[in-house]
Amino acid sequence: MNIIEINSLNDEGIEIFATLTEAQLRNRLDSEKGIFIAESPKVIKVALDAGYSPIAVLCERKHITGDAAEIIKRCGDIPVYTGTREILSQLTGYTLTRGVLCAMRRKELPALDTLLKNASRVAVIDGVTDTTNIGAIFRSAAALGVDAVLLTPTSCDPLNRRAVRVSMGSVFLVPWTWLNDSISSLHKFNFKTAALALKEDSVAIDSPVLKEEARLAMILGTEGDGLAQGVIDSADYTVIIPMHNNVDSLNVAAASAVAFWELVKK
Repeated sequence: MNIIEINSLNDEGIEIFATLTEAQLRNRLDSEKGIFIAESPKVIKVALDAGYSPIAVLCERKHITGDAAEIIKRCGDIPVYTGTREILSQLTGYTLTRGVLCAMRRKELPALDTLLKNASRVAVIDGVTDTTNIGAIFRSAAALGVDAVLLTPTSCDPLNRRAVRVSMGSVFLVPWTWLNDSISSLHKFNFKTAALALKEDSVAIDSPVLKEEARLAMILGTEGDGLAQGVIDSADYTVIIPMHNNVDSLNVAAASAVAFWELVKK
């Protein structure tokens, strides 16, 4: 067990938990060798089970033989940085959830054609930048049987620390990749596209025609303005969740859960 006591906020090796930004972690060395931070024992265990490689652990002293004991055992001889709750809070800028962080190596993302080969229901996240919403969408996708998640380049990184935490590790359970082409390019993979948007001629979410589609991509838009008009116009369907009490729409995370529940059902 390679335990290293933190004596100063400038100690070598701890910068991955403190001074490096999310962008720097993501792009360190190259995209496939970038780093992300998993927080809390439960989330770290999910990541380990999914085959992600740990680099270093940061935890309070009491957790070395407590909540982090199993994690440390599984991680082998990587550095385990430790200190008081106070010094760790100064280091990270906040009180740790369950007192444990783990820096982990990113995996190479799958090619789009590989990801879609056996998929019938995928989610497309277009321009969603709120980390809480990203985490919640992935959690719903994992729980409700979505085959894969695609994100446009304007969306938030699913391995952002907060997104990972909110998802409770679900970002490690659903295959995902970036969609660098237009959303309409999914047509060449024989997917029909369904944009969740408010429109007079929208199809209701429980319409049988949607469930009969062999391959369906559900498109979710930004928190404020929703999907761009061009995305809506190019979609095969515009889908609406019927509302009551003059409520016009749901938050994108809530809407995703409703859409996945209704449209993933065979």
